Amino acid sequence: MAERLIQASRQRGAKAMTAAAGLAGQAAVPLLLCALLAPSGAYVLDDSDGLGREFDGIGAVSGGGATSRLLVNYPEPYRSEILDYLFKPNFGASLHILKVEIGGDGQTTDGTEPSHMHYALDENYFRGYEWWLMKEAKKRNPNITLIGLPWSFPGWLGKGFNWPYVNLQLTAYYIVTWIVGSKHYHDLDIDYIGIWNERAFDINYIKVLRRMLNHQGLQHVKIIASDNLWEPISASVLLDPELLKVIDVIGAHYPGTLTVKDARLTKKKLWSSEDFSTVNGDVGAGCWGRILNQNYINGYMTSTIAWNLVASYYQQLPYGRCGLMTAQEPWSGHYAVEAPIWVSAHTTQFTQPGWYYLKTVGHLERGGSYVALTDGLGNLTIIVETMSHKHSKCIRPLLPYFNVSHQFATFDLKGSFSEIPELQVWYTKLGKPPERFLFKQLDSLWLLDSGGSFTLELQEDELFTLTTLTSGHKGSFPSPPKSQRFPSVYEDNFNIDYPFFSEAPNFADQTGVFEYHVNVEDPGDHRFTLRQVLNQRPITWAADAFNTISVIGDYTWSNLTIKCDVYIETPEKGGVFIAGRVNKGGILIRSARGIFFWIFANGTYRVTGDLAGWIIYSLGHADVTAKKWYTLTLTLNGRSSSGKLNGKTLWKNISVNFPGNGWAAIGTHSFEFAQFDNFRVEASH
Repeated sequence: MAERLIQASRQRGAKAMTAAAGLAGQAAVPLLLCALLAPSGAYVLDDSDGLGREFDGIGAVSGGGATSRLLVNYPEPYRSEILDYLFKPNFGASLHILKVEIGGDGQTTDGTEPSHMHYALDENYFRGYEWWLMKEAKKRNPNITLIGLPWSFPGWLGKGFNWPYVNLQLTAYYIVTWIVGSKHYHDLDIDYIGIWNERAFDINYIKVLRRMLNHQGLQHVKIIASDNLWEPISASVLLDPELLKVIDVIGAHYPGTLTVKDARLTKKKLWSSEDFSTVNGDVGAGCWGRILNQNYINGYMTSTIAWNLVASYYQQLPYGRCGLMTAQEPWSGHYAVEAPIWVSAHTTQFTQPGWYYLKTVGHLERGGSYVALTDGLGNLTIIVETMSHKHSKCIRPLLPYFNVSHQFATFDLKGSFSEIPELQVWYTKLGKPPERFLFKQLDSLWLLDSGGSFTLELQEDELFTLTTLTSGHKGSFPSPPKSQRFPSVYEDNFNIDYPFFSEAPNFADQTGVFEYHVNVEDPGDHRFTLRQVLNQRPITWAADAFNTISVIGDYTWSNLTIKCDVYIETPEKGGVFIAGRVNKGGILIRSARGIFFWIFANGTYRVTGDLAGWIIYSLGHADVTAKKWYTLTLTLNGRSSSGKLNGKTLWKNISVNFPGNGWAAIGTHSFEFAQFDNFRVEASH
């Protein structure tokens, strides 16, 4: 790496002191030469004229959906290490905010998350993993802000309609029970609640929700709306004095660092309540670094929340690896601390919610930007980024072209900051080794002789944090285990008396909800099973399939044998399947192809090339009825496939040309109760 310079200069110009920000030791370059080498700009950081907006924190989303699915069954110590990198203060990303999906049983991007109320008279506050995750976050940072937001809703709330606002009181009650249950069962105080992710809001519903929260003594729970675009929520707030009163934050998604006039006129807090959503390599890190500064500079947004927290879902699902870090191999324990973790640290480790931005923030003359924040008690943190257009494109929206080039930037500390004697320096350079550095502490900068002025030499794709805080730390653990493929022989008999989580490891529900189940009346082989528990279609957020399905395994699997005991609960109309080479999931699940082996309670079987059942390879009679256990076996070898019922061949030599690989899966014909047991797969790639 070329020698880097940070120069502190007296404004009276007689004397210059240089502090090397490089890794190769100290260097002194005459200021005249600096001026010739590259353009320079001067930037004043001053609180004399008061401060800017209050900072509300940096955070990330778990959910929307099932993005933390594989995290829960990581073995220790690796699971705790991942959580430390995310939440532990002054260690890694040190997040200020955790936003979670309020599970609603529907497909919400990469899977379904279970509702605490599958049915009207059903309440269970131990389903899924979001409460567990919130507790782990709180354990590490008791001050972390917690937000809940629904994507889908259980079907019973819609009373036959795919709409959550049919009965406003009922939906508000459902959301309030989640907040109350979080406190009662997990001692978690939810700080903010949302309306309906990226979908329509109902003004009367928002008012009903506020009244119900207050009635339950939850005045401290604030409302954020509408987790979509700036409009029409901003105009609605301006036109309705009661709505203005009940909404605390206007949250927009993927705003491209910009806001709108109406949003500013509301005088509400403005947040980018979902952003990033970009593959977590260096371009994703560049995107994250740029928007963390410019969401405030351009759009007055005082909080930015990344989707998603950790990429803990099968990578071939939609938006693979779009988390701040990657943890998608619980079977090996392997995880990767990606660059966005350290980009986060540049802001999160040196600020806290309740700090204030300075009014003096802005863009650098040759591209890039700077913000400064203070706690009002003498501490100052300055974050400078020079992310290039090419290396900071977020997934959305389109990024207009801009140019970043080599420059010198001189910062003058004024007002209460003029007497600061020393600034700690943290540095990131994105790109290819050996020039690449992530969150490296450099020599501190002494300002005693410089009259509160210093100069940074800036190249493109860099991040500097200069701060009075000395608590910054780049946390680390020994390297995790090496990456491994999903085991080629895998089995689960679901024999767990008191499961810690409601879902079996590694099964990723894509429509429907599959939970551990105890057959109290069955003392035999099938006392403990996995059961599909939805009996009606949820109020959907995405294009859920009309069948339920849970996928598992290695997407590259091609030749495999899947064996599973199945139990149809619905007479006449019920049906279940096992499948291999399933090639799609998430929001694309409805169009999944594969080889699906179905049996039905009406005494028939079917082999299809897709989940929807349009491509029929074979059908016929099978000695099958409801409320009886059967063993299905599906064998795929090259272009040949065969199926067995209770160990006897039911069909064979069916030729399948597409797809060539994919996950294994289990599921049901419709939203119906059914059980699965003794799942086993043997695969070769």
